[in-house]
This record gives sequence, structure tokens and C-alpha cells, in this order.
Amino acid sequence: MGAVMAKNTRVLVEEIALPVVEALGFRYVDTEYAKQGQDWLLTVYIDKDGGVLIDDCETVSRALETILDEKDLIADSYILCVSSPGLDRPLKSERDFARCMGKKIDIKLYKPFEGRKEYTGVLTAYTPASVTIETDENEIIFDCKETAKICLHLDF
Repeated sequence: MGAVMAKNTRVLVEEIALPVVEALGFRYVDTEYAKQGQDWLLTVYIDKDGGVLIDDCETVSRALETILDEKDLIADSYILCVSSPGLDRPLKSERDFARCMGKKIDIKLYKPFEGRKEYTGVLTAYTPASVTIETDENEIIFDCKETAKICLHLDF
């Protein structure tokens, strides 16, 4: 199965997973469908306020497993995994950016901008084309195509 087929599978699973995950009281975050060794791994990421517990993953996994088996959309055999995306997960969707608005984020760039490839600041605006942060020095607008990774800033 090629990259296009894997992407199509991911999109189909997302259409099924989103309403199931939300009906169970969780936030749908993302789906990955990728080959690992000899196996195909279908990973659905969920979240909720206060964090995700192993029992939460099990509940969602059972619900998704039943529906995915009924729909029989995936020709290859696969392993279904439901997981928390982790604290350092990349921000990808409009929902991710809306959730982090007003919070400190880290931005890593493909190429240096003003001599740096990494920036930290408060997220003040987002569009699919750009991300705006407020740093101690000034406001900076980044083109999303130039960002390698954007994630919530973690203070330890």
C-alpha cells in the first residue's frame, strides 16, 4: 500500500472516529496509519481535560473496533491502537491552535529566520497560512509552510 492509499485510509477512519470519540466524551486529535515492520498500525489519538487514562483508551478502542469491523474499510489486516497524543504533540489542526490560543508555544523552523530556527512566544493568532506569536521583544508572524514543528511550550 502506498502513501496515497495510507492517507486515504487515514481520512476514512477519521470520518468514522471523530463522531465516536466525541460521543464518548473525548476530543479527537489525529489518526495515523503506517507500516511498522510487517504490520499496519492504525493509531487514533484522543484527549480530554485532565488527561487520558488507560481505561479511556480501552473504551474508545472497543467502540472503534466494533464500528471499523462492521464498515470493513481497511483491506489489510492492522493493529488498532488508541492513545493520548502526549504533552509534546505537534499542533496541526485549527482545533489544536484554538485550544492553545493565549498559551506559550514553541516553533521550530526549517530555515533560520533572523538568525534563529527556534522561537517561543504566546500564540496570538492562527490561520491555515500563518501563525503569530508575541515574544518578549515583539510580535512575529510565521508562514506555516516554513515551520517544521509547532507545539505547546512545556515548563519544567
